[in-house]
Amino acid sequence: MPAKGLKYKKMSVLWTARALCLGAVALSLVAELLVRLLRPGAESPTAARPTRLSGSGGRLRDGRRRRTHKPQDEMALARDPAAAAEQRDAADQNFDYMFKLLIIGNSSVGKTSFLFRFADDSFTSAFVSTVGIDFKVKTIYRSDKRVKLQIWDTAGQERYRTITTAYYRGAMGFLLMYDITSQESFCAVQDWATQIKTYSWGNAQVVLVGNKLDLEEDRQVPTEDAQRLATELGFQFFEASAKDNVNVKQVFDELVDVICERMNESVNGDATPLANHDEAGLKETPRSGLAGCGC
Repeated sequence: MPAKGLKYKKMSVLWTARALCLGAVALSLVAELLVRLLRPGAESPTAARPTRLSGSGGRLRDGRRRRTHKPQDEMALARDPAAAAEQRDAADQNFDYMFKLLIIGNSSVGKTSFLFRFADDSFTSAFVSTVGIDFKVKTIYRSDKRVKLQIWDTAGQERYRTITTAYYRGAMGFLLMYDITSQESFCAVQDWATQIKTYSWGNAQVVLVGNKLDLEEDRQVPTEDAQRLATELGFQFFEASAKDNVNVKQVFDELVDVICERMNESVNGDATPLANHDEAGLKETPRSGLAGCGC
């Protein structure tokens, strides 16, 4: 009997301790609830949280729009004004024309640097090969018209060729770029021109650009040879430098002006239909006609 009484006494103490713990938890919950109720501007604990309506395009039940970006994204944009400006430019729908442009050419000719110089007015000497394709958006003004440019930067490596050529369709202009210090990149111009003719629309306009003019002492491609080839192909021609910001803006301005001119001719009926490849300036030339290229 004494042992049995001791057992009951231990159980009684244990249950008392459990009851005290539960009571303490309940008191803390009640205290927290009272603090929330008495705090100024506190919401009712039973107020329903806004929920997203299915198929409402991100609108909440209370009519407010759902946030589409995180606070850390806003902080990043605040630290980088150029990125914020580019994001606003991409979302801007106030424009007269929108042109899709492609920058093509062999790897390492400076396509990405050329694009960054034009779009962001920035340059870095670090070489980072483009993987597949990338693009930037920039809005310019030409002849009192607001023109939105969607500029695609393509990879020059052969293994990405299937991906990049898929973007040719619908492009209204091309910057075909070579490196004036690389004879190999100049010899590839004819192949790139053939790809433009094969995969793009017939009214696509092309500017041949000899980049890296700042490396004049290492030049391998004479200006005369490049000008002759551009004339044979029916392309506009510039030599430029993304590093020194020479002729970068002029290249894009000329390309946009030519596109607008062709559009006006088509609307006014002063030119033959732009769908005709032979009339669009993409001329076939035999490989043997490439002056100064021994490829």
